[in-house]
Amino acid sequence: MRIIKFIAVAAAVLAAAFAQAQSLEKKKITVAVGGKSLLYYLPLTIAERKGYFKSEGLDVEIVDFPGGAKALQAMVGGSADVVSGAYEHTINMHAKGQPIVGLALQGRYNGIVIGLSKAKAAQYKSPADLKGMKVGVTAPGSSTHMAVQNLAVKGGLKPDDFSAILVGASAGAVAAMKRGNIDAISNLDPVITKLETDGDIVVIADTRTAKGMKDVYGGAYHAGCIYAPVEWVKKNPNTTQAVVNAMVRAVVWLRAASVDDVIATVPSEYYGSDLALYRGSLLKNKEGYSPDGRFSMEGAQNVHTVLAAFVPEVQKAKIDLAQTFDNSFADRALKKYGGKR
Repeated sequence: MRIIKFIAVAAAVLAAAFAQAQSLEKKKITVAVGGKSLLYYLPLTIAERKGYFKSEGLDVEIVDFPGGAKALQAMVGGSADVVSGAYEHTINMHAKGQPIVGLALQGRYNGIVIGLSKAKAAQYKSPADLKGMKVGVTAPGSSTHMAVQNLAVKGGLKPDDFSAILVGASAGAVAAMKRGNIDAISNLDPVITKLETDGDIVVIADTRTAKGMKDVYGGAYHAGCIYAPVEWVKKNPNTTQAVVNAMVRAVVWLRAASVDDVIATVPSEYYGSDLALYRGSLLKNKEGYSPDGRFSMEGAQNVHTVLAAFVPEVQKAKIDLAQTFDNSFADRALKKYGGKR
């Protein structure tokens, strides 16, 4: 009887999964991301590695780019359906008349760190000293670039008073700093922790902690998220829900996961031969992930305030921030998976 019952339950589960897959408008989708191995995008990797996309009936191809701006370009150009990227892009694109919408929040802390070479740090007194520096960013126009622009403007500079140099989000970024090709760097972990550990940088802004977020951004913030064009969401509501289900499951899992759980889940190439470095990076970033995938108006307003300080299009546009994110998909996902790991 137990065997028969097990078979019946298994059959029911398979039937439900098949029915769900049948209802998807689009089963095969492409997700663009700017630096997949960065801890900023860890929930995406968790959703992939835990099989959450597959269990929703999705066949997901994740395409990695040097930075978030490149991932955005892929979506706008039609080679990607959705992006795992910075929420800032939703506001910037609305300001340009191209509405995209945040669907699942991955990070509530920006996790971005700005560090100077030791030579430059010795002369640094305020953000005004960034003038004329070559600053390595994941890609021009990405969230790491915007973070330096925000700091520069606070120091009384113009947003282009420094040079933004593309260094990517991995070993190339570390090498650029070590070789002296750049004066400063704005990047994420594990890149930053590697440079800190090796004594290559002096940190001047750190948004991996609640205090850092308060100091730099004033409090609640929207960092990494899943976003897509509004029209794509309208045409593919069931597929959108499936994507958000997977991402909400990922952040719920992360909420209770230990550092060892995470290390056992991510690909080994994420930490390579330096597991201790990766472990340290995780410890510095773990509290910054969203606990439930939901956005807040306070977080949206703080992002808008930052962008309005240096982005001309945002300064001129009247943006309804309520249109830049949609919690309805995350709310449905939480009803289904909120208590599950």
